[in-house]
Amino acid sequence: MNKRICAGAAILALAVLFLSCGTADTGKGSPPRVLQGEARITFIELGSVTCIPCKQMKPVMESIEKRYAGQVKVVFYDVWKDKRPAEQYKIRLIPTQVFLDKDGKELLRHEGFFAEAEIDKFLAAQGVKPKG
Repeated sequence: MNKRICAGAAILALAVLFLSCGTADTGKGSPPRVLQGEARITFIELGSVTCIPCKQMKPVMESIEKRYAGQVKVVFYDVWKDKRPAEQYKIRLIPTQVFLDKDGKELLRHEGFFAEAEIDKFLAAQGVKPKG
């Protein structure tokens, strides 16, 4: 009977842990695997708020998020504060950008600073155009 209770408690604990790993843009929880809403692409930036090339990516991310609103979801993870996304995506250096389709399939991976014009070319090749 004790083994059954322990096994049930372990399963419940795993379920609670799994459900508590949200996909918010705050860098907390597990990286998103499947998009919600209308976004066609998820742009995941794996970096740190203190690394210089990562800081250079911030205005690029903000511009992409604004220009492709509703089509591209931008998510930032500070991998020095939370190593789980770095482990999940098996990154080698920061910043690393990972682009996922609606089904969570990786479309592109880039390491280092990624110029906005190059991201625009990639998104255009995916059929995603800026608004307005």
